[in-house]
Parts: sequence; structure tokens; C-alpha cells
Amino acid sequence: MSEESVLASKAKGLYKLFCQTEWNPTVTGVVVAFLSVMIMAWWRPWGAVGALRSWGDWIMYGISSVVGSEAGILALYDEAPRSVLVNSGSVIGIGFIVGAFISACVGKEFALRVPPYREMVKAVIAGILMGIGASLAGGCNVGGFYNAIGNLSANGFSMMLGLVFGVVLGLKLLYVEMEHISWGDGGAKTISLPSPVVSVFALLGIAGLVAGAYGYAGFEDDEYISSLSGILLLAAALGYTMQRGRWCMVQGFREPHMTGDCTMAKSVMLSIVIVAIGAAVLKYAVPMRAEGEAVLAPMNYVRGTFGWGSIVGGFLFGLGAMFAGGCGSGTLWRVGEGQVKLMMVVPFFAVSTSMMTAWFRDNDFEADGVLGSYVYLPDVLGYGPTLTLIAGSMIIWYLAVSWNEDTNKLIVPM
Repeated sequence: MSEESVLASKAKGLYKLFCQTEWNPTVTGVVVAFLSVMIMAWWRPWGAVGALRSWGDWIMYGISSVVGSEAGILALYDEAPRSVLVNSGSVIGIGFIVGAFISACVGKEFALRVPPYREMVKAVIAGILMGIGASLAGGCNVGGFYNAIGNLSANGFSMMLGLVFGVVLGLKLLYVEMEHISWGDGGAKTISLPSPVVSVFALLGIAGLVAGAYGYAGFEDDEYISSLSGILLLAAALGYTMQRGRWCMVQGFREPHMTGDCTMAKSVMLSIVIVAIGAAVLKYAVPMRAEGEAVLAPMNYVRGTFGWGSIVGGFLFGLGAMFAGGCGSGTLWRVGEGQVKLMMVVPFFAVSTSMMTAWFRDNDFEADGVLGSYVYLPDVLGYGPTLTLIAGSMIIWYLAVSWNEDTNKLIVPM
């Protein structure tokens, strides 16, 4: 074999590894954690519900503009929200979906997958439950759990508790559905596109990201808009990574109770520990900027929901995620690969979280402590004990799911 043939073979193998092979869950979790720390260092932690809330705000503003906003919830939408192209949460969501779309296209996995009729109904219910739950908890599985614990906030632990119970109940209800409900089994179909078309879509997605990043970077006189260039690209990298590894946090809660498999759970817990270490460095050990502000403010991603808000919110969100078949981030990357059911979840999730959040803010529920407390763990314990607590909690979770993997004691029976 010639040197050129060897080089071509190696290049083909590298392309297959990065673009076509499903990534190992543990490796995916580490990469997600790395990118999570990078986006924090760039500007702010990432999340999914911020994008959905921004899009929901615009939907509600559009409705209020048409029917009037004199009274009721629509009165909270009398002013236009910040553009979805300059709202940082929205930009993260757009970048995330485009990154997942590119991954699905280069992996030849993109197709429009239309679900059965019953799954469409479940998508509506799921979106509403997830939106309400995310508002109560102060974030979805990313902002309310993953990045909350990762950012050393106590509310992440209380949402985790609610998620477990919500997922278990959701699993029980899905078993009941499988056994007793047959309506709406029809209507499913997959619309596949020719391979060359999918390849062109991948190139268009890449070109769009590059153009968007250069466009934001061109606003040199506006530091906020200029910084969105990095936010867009890092969010796209997260979307690409999670689609490539099919990494979904709700699966980490579901599979130990459904099949006993704890692979995804182990990946999520390792990822959280890495993010927590990175956040501790950024919030404590990194030198101050010239303006005198920390690279990442300690209270960033600390919400006043440590209490019933995050527990009930986590429960409702976990229940909705089971009906949806994906968590907040999982919903977005599945949209990127063409899952029509998750496309249906998005608007109902967006509108419900927009309305709930607008109501909460108008009544100062979080600020007044109605949903719970603001608890930044290092303020209570110190940084070292906080990291020890997080690592210890993940070790306990690891031992629990590993024990269950061998004993099946925590399996939810059909």
C-alpha cells in the first residue's frame, strides 16, 4: 500500500471516528464538561430553557400584539423582548440545534421522523409539564440540575431529588400506556433525504455558523454582541457532541430504573464533578479582570429555588421529559436531527415557561423567597468542603446505580 493510500485510509478513519461513529458516553460526558467550562470562561454557563423562554416570550408578545394586552397574563407582554438573535440564551439554543443538525447530517442520521398520533398528544403534555417544572426549579435539567450543581448551588441537589421521583412515575405511566392504551398507534413515518442533499445541508450549517460568528464579532463597538460569536460556536460544539454521543441526562435517571444500565448515569455524574471543579476555579481562583469584576460571578446560576420550588419543579420536569423522550438539552439536539415529536414539544415548552416565568417575576416570587432560598454552597461550607460534598454525592449515586446494575433492586416493574 502506497503512502498516499495509507494517509487516505487514516483520514477516512478519523472522519468516521469524529463524524459517523456514536461516541462513547463517558468520553462524551467529559467533552460536554470541558465545553461547559469553556463557555463559562468565555462568558456565562449554558442552558436550554433560556432559549425556549426567549422564543416563548416572542410568541406571547406576538399574541398580545394581535389580541391586545390590557389585562391578564398578556399584560406582561406589552413590550417587545430582546431579539432572539442577540438574547444570549436564544443564541445558545440556535447554536446548539445547528451543531446537532450538522452532526446528524455528517453522520447520515438526519431525517424527518414523524411520530404516531399518540406521541403527538404526549408531546403537547410533555412541553407544558417541562415548561412549568423548569420555571419552578429555576432551570431545566441543565440550568436547574447539571449546571446548578456544577456552579456550586444547592438548588441543583433539590431538583435532582424531584427528577428521580418524576422519572420513576413517568416510567410507571409509560408502562400503563403500553399495556392499556392502543389508540393513536398509526401515523408514524420517516422522510429520508438523498445523501448528497444531506451533505449539502451539513455544509450550509457549517457556513451559517461561520457567517454568524463573524457577524457577531464584527460589532467591535458592542462588547455584548461581539462576545456572542464565541457563545454561538461553543453552543454548536455542545450540540454536536451531545448528538454524536446521544447524550441525554434524563436517560441517566431512567435507565437504572428501567433496564438497570447505569452507563449514562455514570457519565453524567463524572461530567458534573468536572464542571464543579472548573466553576470553582473560575469563581474563586482566577485573577480579577482589569475592571475589578470576577471572570464568573459566584452567584451566577444560583437560583432562589432551594426548597419546594426545585423539588416540585424537578418532579414535573422529569415527568414531562419521560413523556417527551428527552430532557431540555436532549429535546434540542433531537430537533436538530429531525425528530418531529420534539419539534412539537418546543413551542409548548417555550410558551408555558415564558408565561410561568413572567408571572413569577411580576410577583417577585423568587426574590421574596416563595419558591425557596438562594444557597451558594461555598458561602456556607467553603470551596473545599463544597467540592467534597459534590464529589461525595456523585460517588453515592455511582454506588447506588452500580449496586442496582447487579441486583436490579431499583428496577420499576412493568
